[in-house]
Amino acid sequence: MTAKPRAILFDWDNTLVDTWETIHEALLGTLERMGHPPWTLADTKSRVARSLKHSFPDLFGARWEEARQIYLDNYAAIHLERLAALPGAAAMLGTLHGAGYYLAVVSNKTGASLRTEAAHIGWDGYFRRLVGAGDAPADKPDPAAFVAALDGSGIGAGRHVWYVGDTALDMQSAHHAGLTGVLLGAPHSPPAELAKFPPDMRFPDCGSFVRHLSAM
Repeated sequence: MTAKPRAILFDWDNTLVDTWETIHEALLGTLERMGHPPWTLADTKSRVARSLKHSFPDLFGARWEEARQIYLDNYAAIHLERLAALPGAAAMLGTLHGAGYYLAVVSNKTGASLRTEAAHIGWDGYFRRLVGAGDAPADKPDPAAFVAALDGSGIGAGRHVWYVGDTALDMQSAHHAGLTGVLLGAPHSPPAELAKFPPDMRFPDCGSFVRHLSAM
């Protein structure tokens, strides 16, 4: 049986909050401004995982920084009014925080946007660290982001730290950092990608995850 975790780190987008439509709309506006064909929502769900500084050079070449600013402006204009917790996420975080777990977030959303959203939804008090893109020397899947999330906790990276996410990149990140990878909800990655770094555990929803921890 897997040992009880000493720390639980979460991805943010579409693990705890539903942001697919917001990301997709901001990206559509960016693609249009940059003269690229539009993507479907399915395209966005399968292709968006890495931080902007890693993904946009591949998409937009030498103009990637211009595209990044367009995307950030588009996203900032709409994200707070549309921000919504995924079912059971608020209750899950309240239970885990009340049980004394060290909780943190590691996301490839820009750090400023991540912290703004956490404060807006009223969850910033649950987390000891909110680490977004640009906050650590390197973004996930690099282990540096996870070292930053554990900074000051007295807890080192290892299998006793669980990383909870919804994509193949999240499971790859857990593997690279030496953590236990936990897939929560329906995966937002093609099966072939997920098979490269299979999760150590899978839970269909927040409730089942909390019940598992409560039984440990």
